[in-house]
Amino acid sequence: MKALVSENAVQGSERAFLIGAQFKSRTEWDVQDSLAELGQLAETAGAAIVGSGTQKIDRPTAKTFIGPGKAEEFAARCHAEDIDTVIFDDELSPAQSRNLERVFELKILDRTQLILDIFGQRARTREGKVQVELAQLQHLLPRLTRFWTHLSRQKGGIGMRGGEGETQLEADRRKVQERIDKLIRELEAVRRQRLTQREGRKRHQWPLASIVGYTNAGKSTLLNTLTGAAALAEDKLFATLDPTTRRLRLPTNQNVLLSDTVGFIRKLPHRLVEAFKATLEEVVEADLLLHVIDVSHPKADEQIAAVDTVLAEIHAHEKPILLVFNKIDALGVDASVARFREMAPNAVFVSAKTGDGMAGLMLELGTLLRPVRDAIELRIPHGEAAAIARLHAVAQVLESDYEAGDVARFKALLPPHFRHEFARFEQRVIELNATA
Repeated sequence: MKALVSENAVQGSERAFLIGAQFKSRTEWDVQDSLAELGQLAETAGAAIVGSGTQKIDRPTAKTFIGPGKAEEFAARCHAEDIDTVIFDDELSPAQSRNLERVFELKILDRTQLILDIFGQRARTREGKVQVELAQLQHLLPRLTRFWTHLSRQKGGIGMRGGEGETQLEADRRKVQERIDKLIRELEAVRRQRLTQREGRKRHQWPLASIVGYTNAGKSTLLNTLTGAAALAEDKLFATLDPTTRRLRLPTNQNVLLSDTVGFIRKLPHRLVEAFKATLEEVVEADLLLHVIDVSHPKADEQIAAVDTVLAEIHAHEKPILLVFNKIDALGVDASVARFREMAPNAVFVSAKTGDGMAGLMLELGTLLRPVRDAIELRIPHGEAAAIARLHAVAQVLESDYEAGDVARFKALLPPHFRHEFARFEQRVIELNATA
């Protein structure tokens, strides 16, 4: 089974040729920008980009996606330039892939297969590997026929049975479907495990903030800068695949959990969203989403729209969202920052790389994730050092006075579930405006 999957993988230093289609709904700039991103994906997978080509076309051709004449032209060019792999910027149907392989006599990949290959390289945890394999097999199942054209085939009919190829094809379809069913059961177990973990977090009363954003926007770097985590942070698409969750202590003296998730991308295949629902549940269950945006990217607006599309697909678009414009250090001029400040006045502008703007981000997180807390006044004897230390550990101390005789006076914001620990020291509940 692995051999069937790996046949679609881009290996080592393969020479790749990229093909894009310019439909009526797309401008030439859109197509070229999408092809540039496809080139980054191919290089991430290990290919060397030799050339590219586009065709203006009203709609995809049923047999070959692009026009048959253009396909012949590109095929001749690929053979002249010793191309190994042809990569299309849109998803191809199984029939289109087979027909294009006959025309080009080369390996044909589409954007979905390329992303699947990168995900396969990036997955490190058992959960990540299961999710990738599921998406790969779901993509492979309708395309199995191409692998058995070397075996004899017979047309069906009365008194006739399928040849060797038919028998092998059905057997492999059954094996693939059985494997898919098993992987789905494994992911259901992962979902149940995550549910148990979330229940544990709720007992601690720790809110969850999930970092989302376009791939390579700097999400992992932001997580590392805020929490001191060691998540992989590379200048590559999909450098991080497996989620990482770390505890973050805010200036308000509260703990929150910060989770880094897989990056989104334009034309993200639906089956990938489905396969990664166990991981993306961290986004759905979050109390706050930190949408990280590469403010230095010329297509930042389109990247924001692409992320919003995926959030809507997983029903997370109504969550509270804090826009975090990252990489301000990469801007030669401040024009982009000014434009986005006007568009999103409540956003935060940072450089996760240099640490610039992190204090403001922490304050904003403390405001948005502020839990329900009781404002109380306490009197704790100086001899109760452990109780005083505990108060500073679990509450936000607004005022303190150690000069009032043998007791210390405090005004603090205390989570309700900790009040029983300090009941014997509590004097009164105070109004929030009295703490200012």
